Amino acid sequence: MSGLEVHNIGFRYGAKVALEGVSFAVEPGRFCALLGPNGAGKSTLFALLTGLLSAPEGTIHVAGHDIRREPTKALARMGVVFQQPTLDLDLTVAQNLRYFAALQGLSGREAATRIEGALDRLGMAERAGEKARALNGGHRRRTEIARALLHRPAVLLLDEPTVGLDAASRAAITDHVHRLAREDGLTVLWATHLTDEVDPSDDLVILHQGRVLRHATAGALTGGAPLTEVFLGLTRAAA
Repeated sequence: MSGLEVHNIGFRYGAKVALEGVSFAVEPGRFCALLGPNGAGKSTLFALLTGLLSAPEGTIHVAGHDIRREPTKALARMGVVFQQPTLDLDLTVAQNLRYFAALQGLSGREAATRIEGALDRLGMAERAGEKARALNGGHRRRTEIARALLHRPAVLLLDEPTVGLDAASRAAITDHVHRLAREDGLTVLWATHLTDEVDPSDDLVILHQGRVLRHATAGALTGGAPLTEVFLGLTRAAA
């Protein structure tokens, strides 16, 4: 499989266990929701996936590359949207993307073509000349997603990407990323604590207190019951 594979990952902060025996896989073209309450270990897992932390236990493969043995190749195949915004607010949308493109070794016509395509894909082409400071929260997030796609990653990681957005903006961003997975064959891992961002057809990993409680499609897991009820029941039973 060339998507994302996480096998038996463990991590501790001193004596505190943050993750224990975490394993799951996401195939190309699949949208996988990593669902867990605050403190479940989602941010620690993302730090391990993006190389900000190194896992002393287990393995992580990104598009076939072991992140410990081949960190440069693994990270090159990954696009990331972090929970905290990372745009330069004094630059325009296009300038933010051009700066990132340069960091990826892209310039000139190739960079311009990719920027135009990424912005068009996210419905942001008409805002290319606007300063990031002037954008609302939803459009800033779209810009960050467009930026994360410039180097044509195989795997897209998004850590609580809709935090602070209104319901309409959350729905629009979620729909966009589902379409990217479906139409572009991206492997998507979407961390959230909001059950309404998960479609029944999505892969679903429920993380609680550093452990995977369930991994299945959302529809198979719920059996038609509301996901919120199933999620609360599982996390309460495991508390």
